[in-house]
Amino acid sequence: MTFATPPGWYPDAGTPGTERWWDGTAWTAHTRPPGAAGAPYAPAGQPYASDPAHQPYAPRTSGPPQPAGRGGGRAKALAIALAGLLVLGSAVTAVVLLGRDDSGTRAAPAPSPSAPATATPAPSTTPSSDAGAPGDDPAVLVDQLNGITLAVPEGWEKARTATGGVPTVRTALSYDCPGTSGLCYRGTVSTHTARADQTDPKAIAEADITTAADKAYEEDALGRRTHGGITSHRVLEEGPVAVAGRTGHLVRWRVVTGKGPGGVVQSVAFPSTAGTGTPVIVRFAFDAERPELPLSLMDTITRSIRPIGDSATNGGVGSTIGP
Repeated sequence: MTFATPPGWYPDAGTPGTERWWDGTAWTAHTRPPGAAGAPYAPAGQPYASDPAHQPYAPRTSGPPQPAGRGGGRAKALAIALAGLLVLGSAVTAVVLLGRDDSGTRAAPAPSPSAPATATPAPSTTPSSDAGAPGDDPAVLVDQLNGITLAVPEGWEKARTATGGVPTVRTALSYDCPGTSGLCYRGTVSTHTARADQTDPKAIAEADITTAADKAYEEDALGRRTHGGITSHRVLEEGPVAVAGRTGHLVRWRVVTGKGPGGVVQSVAFPSTAGTGTPVIVRFAFDAERPELPLSLMDTITRSIRPIGDSATNGGVGSTIGP
């Protein structure tokens, strides 16, 4: 059986002395010095006016930014050619030394992380194994790209398939959406990365709250208005907040929907120590009028956010929280 190369940081043959993020299917535009921790993903939107009163709601759609292009040149071409020769030599050596595996199939060479950003690594014959890693703990969500962890509340689960491939936790039980025949969840929390040109947590959170509301209560990825669409919103809270030892910014809205009780959405943005340092966004969406989803739970989850490998807090590992 073959397995795809797992997401992670690998040496960048096109830019010696740097590592580039492989997302499991393609190379991204995110780089870092060798040995650093974490990196980025996903876009943010533009803010609506923060009027405390109910406001008419006009959804806005936006797509993720395209990865930045990479320059070329004679030196780069030479580096890539040299990397190709090294890969070929490694492949030949692997075939000679390893021979055939137990199934009688000749063992394939290990994938080369030194391939250029447009190359697809060869599949590995053995899966990546990290027994005991934070990602194996059901009580902790690990975002390797952004270099953070957060605690999974009791009665919640890590989503097996997350829209857009972003780390997500949600209430374990689903229900029929009030506006469509699809499935909805009472509560969700997901982690994202701001655009590379965004650095101010306040501006990021104020812009992202619209995206958080749209994705939770306006329409789903298939364009269905799962809650009958958002009819109005009002600001419940906005201001600075400490996250993982850094100063971030929080924006919280109460949204009214065409069908169902509506809900509360929140965007928290804060600086990251991972990779290129692009700020992190954590989005919350709680259905309204649910006693098991008090707004204080949003604050508890926010306080549970830790950098991966934070020795003082064990990175959030095992810190189960309840409502």
